[in-house]
Amino acid sequence: MPRPQFNRIVHEPPLYSDFKPIGVRARNLEQIVLTLDEFEAFRLADQLGFSHALAANEMEISRSTFSRLIEKARKKVADFIIQGKALTIGGGTVHFRVNIIQCKDCGHMFKTNFKESITECPSCHSKSIVNLAGGFGHGKCCI
Repeated sequence: MPRPQFNRIVHEPPLYSDFKPIGVRARNLEQIVLTLDEFEAFRLADQLGFSHALAANEMEISRSTFSRLIEKARKKVADFIIQGKALTIGGGTVHFRVNIIQCKDCGHMFKTNFKESITECPSCHSKSIVNLAGGFGHGKCCI
């Protein structure tokens, strides 16, 4: 029986979670799922240029686990680009450090921690806001 997987740390939820080639209906494409921890590994290594050791420390996992994650993430992203598949980011056992809130009315996005209770947009004071971490099933559990 495999060991239970511990929650991995992801800095913040992705702004966008679904990608596909232009001009092709999503229902006609094979789908690839990039888990949230694979997304974070990809962000840390390839966007921010962190070493495997530093990125593993940031995610609170071992360096060897990080190396396996980044290898899977890179393969999936390459498959998405080269084969023209649909890519969805989601799933995995994670906790976010920071949340992103988006106003549906003015489009303003702002970062917040999970201890703050935000009920309106600080820019336009609209009550129509979206909790991006909540879209991935997270919220108060990530404190």
